[in-house]
This record gives sequence, C-alpha cells and structure tokens, in this order.
Amino acid sequence: MVKIGIIIGSTRPGRHGEAVAKWVYEIASQRKDAKFELIDLADYNLPHLDEPMPPSLGQYSHDHTKRWAATIAGFDGFVFVTPEYNHSTSGVLKNAIDYLSAEWNNKAAGFVSYGAVGGTRAVEHLRLIMGELQVADVRQQVALSLFTDFENFSVFKPAEMQATFVQMMLDQVIAWSTALAPLHAA
Repeated sequence: MVKIGIIIGSTRPGRHGEAVAKWVYEIASQRKDAKFELIDLADYNLPHLDEPMPPSLGQYSHDHTKRWAATIAGFDGFVFVTPEYNHSTSGVLKNAIDYLSAEWNNKAAGFVSYGAVGGTRAVEHLRLIMGELQVADVRQQVALSLFTDFENFSVFKPAEMQATFVQMMLDQVIAWSTALAPLHAA
C-alpha cells in the first residue's frame, strides 16, 4: 500500500494551511487504498538552504537536512497544501523542496491551494519545480478561495463540492504513486 505525505506548506503565524491540511487528511484517512500522514514544515525548522553541496549529490552535512531527507524518502507520493503569496508558493515550502533531490524523484504529487484566486498561480510554479525533480504531478487540483471557502477570510469552511475534488485528486495521486513505486524503490 502506498504512503502519501500531506505537506503543510506554510509556517506563518495564523496560517490557514494547518486547517486545510487536517481537512484533507480527514477525507484521505477514510480511504483504504493508501496510508496518509501529515508533514508540518513547522516541525522541521529548516533554515534558508544551508547545505554546502548541491542536493543532487545527496551529501547532506546537517542533521536537520538528514532528518528532512529521511522523512521525505519514506513516502511514495505527496499532497502539497500551499498558500499563494505574491503569485507563487510560500518561501518556506520552496526552501524545503530545494533541500532535497533524489528523495523526491519518481513519486507523484497533487496540490491543494488557497488564496484570493484559489492559489492556482502557486500551483503553476510548483508544477514547474516538480518537473525538474522528476515528480509526476497530477491534473486534478483543489483550489480553495478565500472568498468562498473561508468565512471572513479566516475561518476555513470549504464548499461541499471541494471534498469531491479532494477525492478526485487523491484517486490520481494514489494511482500515479502506485505506478511509480517500482521506480523509486530501485
């Protein structure tokens, strides 16, 4: 059975990402075709990329990098929960992604985004990054609007239809993660 990490892509005080990721996890954990785990970037305290060697060499010198690498290596696929900041993803998520290379390769990714226009521009940037890391990103995306899926722009109350989009995205992430598992296991 494949293992999917749901990554909370923000560490900002008062972030919406934690509530969104927990909602995705609640939906996902009812499934029987994969195992799911929340990964909170706030638990890793990754400084701005401080490894002296390029991640593609896999020669990590810092304990925080080794811990992060061990976590990511243990998953077959990911759901990135990302805010949209200035037409892109959060700096902390980009930094966390940039720390590693091989640990991401030949896995699948789906996206749940939120922002004024559903976070779609953040996901556009993440798709480019995933391509470079040999991560197969799935088509279905969950785009949550601050106007319609949050009460007063702060309390997360997703529209009912969003849960259907989460299931569709998970279907694709699980299928691709299963298909790619032999590649990253080698």
